[in-house]
This record gives sequence, structure tokens and C-alpha cells, in this order.
Amino acid sequence: MARRERVIRMSVEQPLWRALSGYRVLTMFYAVGLFATAYDEFDRPGIAIAFYVVLFVWTFATLPRVQSAVACTKRFLAVDLSIALTGIVLTPLAANDHHIDSGGPTLPSIWTAGSVLAFAIKGGWRWAAFASTPVAVANLIERGSPARDTVHNVVLVWVASIAIGYVVEVARASERTLARALEIEATTRERERLARDIHDGVLQVLAMVQRRGAVLGGEAGELGRMAGEQEIALRTLVSGGLVPVSRVSLDAAEGAVVRAVEEESEEDDDGPVDLRTLLAPYAAAKVSFAEPGAPVPLPAPAAKELAAAVGAALDNVRRHAGADARAWILVEDEPGEVVVTVRDDGPGIPEGRLAQAEGEGRLGVALSIRGRLRDLGGSAELVSIPGQGTEVELKVPKARGKAGTR
Repeated sequence: MARRERVIRMSVEQPLWRALSGYRVLTMFYAVGLFATAYDEFDRPGIAIAFYVVLFVWTFATLPRVQSAVACTKRFLAVDLSIALTGIVLTPLAANDHHIDSGGPTLPSIWTAGSVLAFAIKGGWRWAAFASTPVAVANLIERGSPARDTVHNVVLVWVASIAIGYVVEVARASERTLARALEIEATTRERERLARDIHDGVLQVLAMVQRRGAVLGGEAGELGRMAGEQEIALRTLVSGGLVPVSRVSLDAAEGAVVRAVEEESEEDDDGPVDLRTLLAPYAAAKVSFAEPGAPVPLPAPAAKELAAAVGAALDNVRRHAGADARAWILVEDEPGEVVVTVRDDGPGIPEGRLAQAEGEGRLGVALSIRGRLRDLGGSAELVSIPGQGTEVELKVPKARGKAGTR
């Protein structure tokens, strides 16, 4: 049985980097367009043209730098912000007084906000506040006085960048929490799968050795006592266990990463199998098997798990109903699901016994039966009346039989 690793990446930050890349390109062309429409308001247009040449080359050359948090280094952010500040300060040297007094845009115009937003996405709201401050100072120097429209623009950039930085920080924390939850779920499912396998084999053997040793006495009794101790220790290990810490990618923009190891059955590619062929070996002198006259197709992994759940139910009959108890297996092929019923004529299960068994770490019904059916998207219902036997009804939906398997 091969194993494969499925990597789940969760990131709401990566779309922000892509949006920032587009924003920088669009606002660069927008700034050039504003200059072209107000060309007559510039006494020294050569200064503006030289700045726009630098801005054009810088914007396109640094597009790879605004694709992720790792590529967007501190040095790049510092140079990027310096270009924006230089453009703001150069505006009074290139434009005439009318352009400045009338509140005309600076040379970089709203391209400056892209530099501040890069700080926000990279480092959160504190970095955004740090980058917004020199932009505010440069705008006040460009106007010469704190005019109302200048203050309005400065406050707008400040608030917007800090808000985006805060949202990014919250998103990163949420991704780590979600990754942790997904990893706990994946680990719990893997632990339950191992518990089912152990219960179907090792635990039952240890329990049998313990019972036989107690009957034989002597050295066999000592061996039985040791087997009982190991059974208790193994049940405790199965029902507990450690959960590994969630992974976080080196690139914060890629978000949290969960690596779930899955088992890929060699039967996965064999197509559906007839459930009857897997259940027929359970028929015996005291186990009657009733099946439909036509095949009951299910995906191979689903059929295998359902058959294992039936085997676990029969094991419980042998262990708890007594050697003389009879059992019946009934297979029903419904239009939307397959129903398998396992019934016995034993003494039944006293009320509250299943909950007590789970509390003691005896997880046969909880894991070997219900756990298997839950993983298949189905259900397991157990009805037991003291003195009238026990009936276990197992249902597996046909539509989810494949999706529910690992």
C-alpha cells in the first residue's frame, strides 16, 4: 500500500500581492497621463520626464519583487519608498505655482500609495504606519502649508494602509489556526484508522491470551497477566497520542501549510468490486448470509472498509454473545445506498455498557464500526434489547463511497 503526501496551502495574502502588482502598473500609467494632460502647468517638464522614465523602468523591472513576501525585501521597500518621496519633493521644481496652489497632483500621484501598501502587506500595520509618516511629511513640504486637500489625502493613505496591514496580520493568524485545526483532524483520523487495525488484531489476541492464561494458571497465568497489562497500555496509547505542530511555510504569503499523509490502496484503480465476495467468507455454521441475486458494486476501498466493519461486528458477537449464539448477515442494495445488517440472538447489551466501554478505552464499536462508516460518509446504528439480541445496521451511500475513502 503506497503512501502519498497531500499539501494543503491556505493564503488570502497572495491575491493581495497580485493586486498590488497590477496597481503599481496602472497607477504608473495614470501618473504619466496626468502629466500629459497638464503639460502646460510645468515650467521644467524635463525634470518630470526624467522622473517618469525612472518610474517606468523601476515599476516594470521590480514586478517580480511584489509577487511574495520573501521577494519583497526590506532593501527593495526602502528604495521603492525613496523613489516615491523623491517624486513628491521634485514636484515644486518641475511645476509652476498655479499647479501647486490649485492642489495639482504630485509627480508620482497615487503610485505612492503602492509603496506604502507594500509595507503593509509585508510587515503589517506597524510597517504601514512607519511608511506613511515620511509620505505625509513629503506632501506637506511639497505644498508648503497644510492645506485641507493635502491633509485629507495624507490621512486617507495613512488609515487605508494601516487597516490593510491589520487585516493581513489577522489573516495570517487565522490561517495558522485553521492549519492547526486541519492537522488535528487529519491526525485524529489517522489515529482512529490505526486504532481500528490494532483492535481487529493485536488487542483481541492479547485479550484472548489473558483469558486463557487465567484459566490455565501457572506460567500461563503469568503470561496472561502480562498480556493484560500490555493490552491496557496499548489501549491507552491508541486512545491518546500526540498531535504534531502545524507547519507554516517559509514564505508568509503562501500562508499556512498542512501536510496530510494518505494511504493509496493498490485497489483504487481496479474499479468497483462486488461486496458479496468480501462478505461471503464470514458465512459459517452459526453465521447465515443473505445476499441479493445481483452483484452489489462498491469502490474497492469502501467495500473493504464495510466488510471490515461487518467482521468487527461478528467479533463482538463471538466475544460477548457466547459460543452458542447465532448471527445473520443481510445485504440490501438500495438505489442510493448499500445497507448491511448484522443481527444475533445473544443476551443483548446492557444499557450504558457501550459508553462505559469507550470510557475504559475499549473502542471496538466506536472505532472498528462507527469510525469506519463515518469515514465512508455512512452511518452505523446499533439496537440492542437485553435478552433479545443485538442488531447493527451499516449504511454506505453509493455516491460518496469513493469520496469518503482515503
